[in-house]
Amino acid sequence: MKSPSGAVQSDSAALQMPGVFRFETDFAGSLHCVPMSVRMKLDQVGIKLSLKQWNRVPHAERRQLIEQPCDGASETESYKRNVAALIEKHTSTAVEFAAVDESPAWAETNAVPERICEWARSVGVAPPTLPRWAALTPLQRFALFKLTRPGHSNDNFLPAMREFGILT
Repeated sequence: MKSPSGAVQSDSAALQMPGVFRFETDFAGSLHCVPMSVRMKLDQVGIKLSLKQWNRVPHAERRQLIEQPCDGASETESYKRNVAALIEKHTSTAVEFAAVDESPAWAETNAVPERICEWARSVGVAPPTLPRWAALTPLQRFALFKLTRPGHSNDNFLPAMREFGILT
């Protein structure tokens, strides 16, 4: 079953953890790590949130950050204000802002980003075909792109490719 955020989950998991992919459940299921759905929203609003800051925010409010929409100008501004307030309230640290990429590579549906193609080949699998890439949700494309970051182990790239139906 696909949640509104694009995360694919079993029926029982969908009720418990919407906005968290199956490949994230071992580390994000407890909300100890920042799920891809929140990471995408943070990129959209231009706020950096460390793992240490994330874990200082109470569980219920972390859950709220997963569920709160961040589409359109009004929702994006509301999400940004909410994240900033939570950081200030629970971490006693200043909010760190980042530039917002208005045209991220993962958002393009007319070409699979070269970084993803290179990573797929490096782990011995075929990259997504263009039609398959274009059919993915924005959150799925974002996740695959984030899972090919240079200098990271990116252990969940293959599980994500399987979850998204690219590998069988």
